[in-house]
Amino acid sequence: MSRLYLSESGRVIPTQCEELTVFRRARKQLELPGTEAPATLYLLARSYGESAGRLHLSVNGTELTPIDPDATSTYGWHAVPVQPAALREGANTIELWAELSVMKAWSLALEAGRAGDGGSWVSDDTGGSWRDQRMGYLNSVRAEYVVRLRLAEGEDPSPPDMVFEDSGCPRLASLREKVPEGARAGHGGSQMERVRALSAWLASSWEHTSSARAAQYAPWDAETIIAWGSGQLGHNNQRPITFCVHYAVAFVSACQAVGMAARCAALMGTPNGADGHFVAEVWFDEFGKWVMVDPNTDALYWKDGHPLSITEIQRQGEDVAGLIEWGQGTVFQRTFPHIVEFIEKNMERGLSFRHRSLWPRADLLSHPEFSPPGHGSVSYCEADLVWETAHRDRGFGMFRYFADSDYFEAAPQP
Repeated sequence: MSRLYLSESGRVIPTQCEELTVFRRARKQLELPGTEAPATLYLLARSYGESAGRLHLSVNGTELTPIDPDATSTYGWHAVPVQPAALREGANTIELWAELSVMKAWSLALEAGRAGDGGSWVSDDTGGSWRDQRMGYLNSVRAEYVVRLRLAEGEDPSPPDMVFEDSGCPRLASLREKVPEGARAGHGGSQMERVRALSAWLASSWEHTSSARAAQYAPWDAETIIAWGSGQLGHNNQRPITFCVHYAVAFVSACQAVGMAARCAALMGTPNGADGHFVAEVWFDEFGKWVMVDPNTDALYWKDGHPLSITEIQRQGEDVAGLIEWGQGTVFQRTFPHIVEFIEKNMERGLSFRHRSLWPRADLLSHPEFSPPGHGSVSYCEADLVWETAHRDRGFGMFRYFADSDYFEAAPQP
């Protein structure tokens, strides 16, 4: 067993992070119990290419092995071993700095908007003085740096219960007026026909736009997603990020608006990789399970006349191309070359399904404050994601919630 220690929840906005230089340094403080075993320090950061120089870090004054830059220039998790002699019971101080004098070396992810006393500070004079406000590269936010530490001793907390929308939520009624008539209850179609109608509707509504093509992330609000995506204009009249996450989010809320239990699932092929995906799951009493639905490409996986759950898709390995049932929305999505490439290199090989997690809140309309502000724009970092227990030691030690199959397969509770 082991336990993760952190003081943020991974609500990262990639355009609002910290820049490190030889002068500008970051400090993180974590309260830890005593330990006699090696630990692992996790930090979410990116370099400005291979010429950025190394990222230096220390724990309680003991310098650790510097992190070499890479060519990807994208935010990713870095794991650094820490010997027990460098740690102490109580407050532990981690400091990070770069080798260049300009903000073109390393960026450290942060969670902006925290209130009260935290455990993060920034210095502009090589550590001579520190402040816990006016942080971030524009000196404009209070924040917690995304730096975590896992000790070999202890045990992670139990994952949270799944939360769905209250059926009386007025936002559901507003959304219900916009869904296709064939998806609404009482119109004679089977549940699968209603699910397919919603998936086809959303997949046909807008072009998948990732953070590589836009900078303004759409909030997890179904009606706003549809309006921003279809019009290709969002916050400040800028092109919005409306990609796989947003198809699934809108679908999950739409399902609940018409009386079907649904939830969001984050998938990942390789830890820290660029082969992730975000899909939905719908509960079917008929099959007694959660069925995977991808409303981005309008796809389900079927075998022997039954739709498959994520667990069942995982069991198929890479032999899944012949199991995919495409919907009417796929025709529209296939007009975009990057989606065709994703289908061929990922979906038809089952790549993203190697690792799965669950976003434990489906009350996205009534409680938008719990939704992440940039999921999918950086390596997965939201601390509330629930991953499979078997995968904790396969590169997912930076997360705190893990669960066995019973958690993922349990029927929704009224």
